[in-house]
Amino acid sequence: MSKYEIAASDRVPLLSKAAFGAGSMVNNLLPGALGVFMFFLLTAFGMDPFLAGLLGGLPRIFDAITDPIMGFVSDNTVTRWGRRRPYVFIGAILSGLFFILLWQLDETNSQTYNFWYFLIFSLVYLVGNTIFATPLVGLGYELTSDYNERTRLMAFSQTVGQFAWMIVPWFWVIIASPDLFETQAEGVRKLSILVGVACILFGILPAFFCKEGGLEPSKVEDREKITFLSLFSNIKELFVGLIQVSKNKPFVRLCSATFLIFNGFQIVASFSFFIIVFHMFNGSYGAAGNWPAWFSTVNAMITAFLIIPIISWISGKVGKKNAFIISTAISIVGYGLKWWCFNPDNPYMLFMPLPLMAFGIGGLFTLMMSMTADVCDLDELENGEPRKEGTFGAIYWWMVKLGQALAMVLGGAVLKFVGFDPGLATQSVETMTQLRIADIIVPAVTALLAIFVMWNYDLTEERCLKIKKDLNERKSSL
Repeated sequence: MSKYEIAASDRVPLLSKAAFGAGSMVNNLLPGALGVFMFFLLTAFGMDPFLAGLLGGLPRIFDAITDPIMGFVSDNTVTRWGRRRPYVFIGAILSGLFFILLWQLDETNSQTYNFWYFLIFSLVYLVGNTIFATPLVGLGYELTSDYNERTRLMAFSQTVGQFAWMIVPWFWVIIASPDLFETQAEGVRKLSILVGVACILFGILPAFFCKEGGLEPSKVEDREKITFLSLFSNIKELFVGLIQVSKNKPFVRLCSATFLIFNGFQIVASFSFFIIVFHMFNGSYGAAGNWPAWFSTVNAMITAFLIIPIISWISGKVGKKNAFIISTAISIVGYGLKWWCFNPDNPYMLFMPLPLMAFGIGGLFTLMMSMTADVCDLDELENGEPRKEGTFGAIYWWMVKLGQALAMVLGGAVLKFVGFDPGLATQSVETMTQLRIADIIVPAVTALLAIFVMWNYDLTEERCLKIKKDLNERKSSL
């Protein structure tokens, strides 16, 4: 249990927490909406499945390059408004506008035209989104230097961020509704406008209401100058920074555990939908109705309003690492309960495992975001200014994206292995049994491995307090 009171100067005002939470919601809404809309490339715009797969995978390679670059640029930027907030403001506007343009496809165009249109605008959209998301994550790491206040901040922002996942599942229903739109293509185009505008309005809030931390720019001697003339030296320093980050052992543990849990979760993400439709409702999409959407929405609501506050409380009592191990272990129990609770005779039972399962993802990002901020302190102590919140954030979320991309491949491989064919109205008993087993075993095993990885994580509260004291003494001497 924590033995100290949080200093008033280390507390993040509610308005700043809400603004950062709004940015986190945008960070969830954009990829969530993108994932749903990608499905309609097949059904609404007639894209070949192979080409659609390329459109989902190729931009990720580009994203892996731009994220670390943007992290480095953000860490070393000097403006009168700070080094993060100008990018958050500009990036939010670009993200929303480019997301809208990305989905202004016309189903009457040739498949080749739509392929290249979507590929080009995907790359443009990802640039805008990287300008927004990477500095936003770095901004969150530096809003407070307090060990426990960081967890409270991230818990608050993750709670707000879950609103996106309460909304996104209903995009399937809205776009496909003949009462709202004449065609699915029209639904995609018009709904993308609403999503883009919402992302602009909420995304710019952190730029206005969040205060950056760290030293004054004039006191930072080692910050790189970002100019075209210094491009090659900037690239050299970028790689130096990446090497320093990769040698940070606590951070490597955070990335590894995140990759395992999120990858396991994402591999089986679509399995629940198929199990609900084919196991509980005998392959009838009509009978399944809105049950899959409600399953996802209720999960997000439980995560936001019940699980994240509990995890934040546990963290204050037993520390972040122990809170992570406890929450991850609880989620494994939830995964196991799915075997009995996905019951064709009582559909309402499918909601029973959710409070336990929600500890997995709810605990993951609440605690890992907070612990990454602690890691930034350790890096500053070892390597000096400038602090590398942007670089750490870029690498961490690159691991999340890598896990998501790999999960898309592995998820399809599992479906093929068990013999699942979504084109069939009825699946064999053997296929559904194997799919249900995979739906439990995969996330449970990756969660166990993540616990093993984090078992010797050594950035305890006591060590973090010592690091903070040493940093304050160093700064007071400047």
